[in-house]
Amino acid sequence: MASSTMPRHIALLLLLLASTRAASAAGAGACAAEKFPAGKTYAKCEDLPQLGAALHWTYDEAKSSLSLAFVAAPAGANGWVAWALNPTGEGMAGAQALVALKGSGSAAPTVRTYNITGYVPLGKASTPIAFPATDLAADSGSGGKIRLYGKLQLHSGMKAVNHIWQVGTSVTAGAPDKHAFAAGNLASKSKLVLSGKAASATSPSPAPAPMAGGPSGSAGSDGGASATTAPSAGKSPSGAAAVGVSAPALLVLALMGLLAVV
Repeated sequence: MASSTMPRHIALLLLLLASTRAASAAGAGACAAEKFPAGKTYAKCEDLPQLGAALHWTYDEAKSSLSLAFVAAPAGANGWVAWALNPTGEGMAGAQALVALKGSGSAAPTVRTYNITGYVPLGKASTPIAFPATDLAADSGSGGKIRLYGKLQLHSGMKAVNHIWQVGTSVTAGAPDKHAFAAGNLASKSKLVLSGKAASATSPSPAPAPMAGGPSGSAGSDGGASATTAPSAGKSPSGAAAVGVSAPALLVLALMGLLAVV
């Protein structure tokens, strides 16, 4: 009797394995398909919820070192992309930003750092930021995207931090012009959880996150753009605790159920 039912159980088990693999692949997101130059690899990646952007990163907790690649398309042919950490608040003020400006012709994008203190235009020259930055570079990816690279020395013991990102349409005299204030621009923020099982870059945040230039009439004042962490298994978007079961655990439970009916 066992021999006659075994093929059916094997078929069901194979189907379950295929479904689990498909779910894992879907969970990786489009960011997993990004191909970086030799020597640039990252432990994690997440598709950010706004502006078609993605963040790839590796966090060395022992050294408090964050290596990253931010990928997004500028809003215009001669625009810019930016990614920032804000260790003191949830909005633009206090953001420690990396900005890549589209190069002319085939030239590589130019990378600058800005300590954003408020709603004022950004200048042509970099300003020092709170996190020492090295390995700054940028190149052009597929679909008109800019890939911004860097390594930041974070504060010792930092576990999570607000992050925001933006894209702009143009650059004037070597400085990024003000970005748009559409819904996607105002919602481009999250909390970056650096370590632990819940490490993530995309927990939604309710406040607008302007980046360059001042508030427009349609945007109002900065309500505190909060960086959020990637959708993790530990929290639901509302902040309520969520119960998560890993794919391997589901597989074991399903297998136990199959064996129970033999």
